Amino acid sequence: MDAYFGIQPEHMRYLTGFALDDGEDRVAGNSGRFLVSADEVVVLADSRYRLQAAAQASGARLEATAYDLAATWPGLVKSLGARRVAMESAAISHELWQQLQAAAPEVELTEASGWVEAHRATKEPAEVERIKSACAVADRSLAAILRRVRPGQTERELALALEWEIRTGGADSLAFGIACLAGPNAAMPHGSPSRREVDIGQVLLLDFGATVDGYRSDMTRTLFVGEPAAGDLAIYEIVAAAQSASMDLLRVALRAGLPAPSGRDVDAAARRVIVAAGHGEHFGHGTGHGIGLATHEQPALSRAASDEPLPSPTVFSVEPGIYIDGETGVRIEDLVLFDRTRTDLERLTGFPGDVLVVGV
Repeated sequence: MDAYFGIQPEHMRYLTGFALDDGEDRVAGNSGRFLVSADEVVVLADSRYRLQAAAQASGARLEATAYDLAATWPGLVKSLGARRVAMESAAISHELWQQLQAAAPEVELTEASGWVEAHRATKEPAEVERIKSACAVADRSLAAILRRVRPGQTERELALALEWEIRTGGADSLAFGIACLAGPNAAMPHGSPSRREVDIGQVLLLDFGATVDGYRSDMTRTLFVGEPAAGDLAIYEIVAAAQSASMDLLRVALRAGLPAPSGRDVDAAARRVIVAAGHGEHFGHGTGHGIGLATHEQPALSRAASDEPLPSPTVFSVEPGIYIDGETGVRIEDLVLFDRTRTDLERLTGFPGDVLVVGV
């Protein structure tokens, strides 16, 4: 390849320094799209983003752009001497691909999938520190709202209170929309807060994260409002045991100097515990996912994950769950640092995962 053409916001920031806020890429046009050759990085920016790009992508050549990328494409690839260009095939639309191919038919466009994702899965120390900072903000924010969890409070009210703590507690933004789900609503793994009121004897599932300097955290805690119901408590203990099984597999590999397990292995360790307890059909999602500039990135920890050993150092979630329609849901999620140069697994989420009763 003579050059790599990218459009994904996380890749823009990772490779060039140019950063778009969540959702900004939908209105930025071609600004932030970039070309990387062996000798140069080119960042496109229209008049709205010119000053921002100059400040953030200081080592790059800036090129003015309009909404018609095809019109400037021949000059761009010629300036790099590019005859073969790798394209982010998972993100570039078929329409744009055709437009660029027609604009410079002498330039071969080739699919590139997972190249930058593989690099981003391995975390540098500065990236880990930013994720740790985001975890610390999330930890403090949850602790700050615990006394506000009372019967009669709605899911939306508690989600708003948590968002306020995150945004005023050191985060640049939320990592993603907060899930605050009470009682039977907790059976929706990615549900949105509603006007449902919290009630005694129910669970309250909170899934949320903070963003610090572009890097994200992600944690889930399932709290008990008042005295835990026996069935909910039993499910919580199963989920906690499943998470411990995955964590133990990772710890043994590090302490004994064994080859790194695969994401599929880590998922299987948690899934065996849940299946053995009779809840296999109630655990539909994967056990975890990588995190960094995006909330969900490589490596994946699931039944469909790669059999390749986990990269190192890397950061990912461990988050088994059990969800029973119309009744309840329990998930426990922590971020961990898996680093082959260490002898133990580092848990980056600081908030305790023990049974916690609130609202009394």
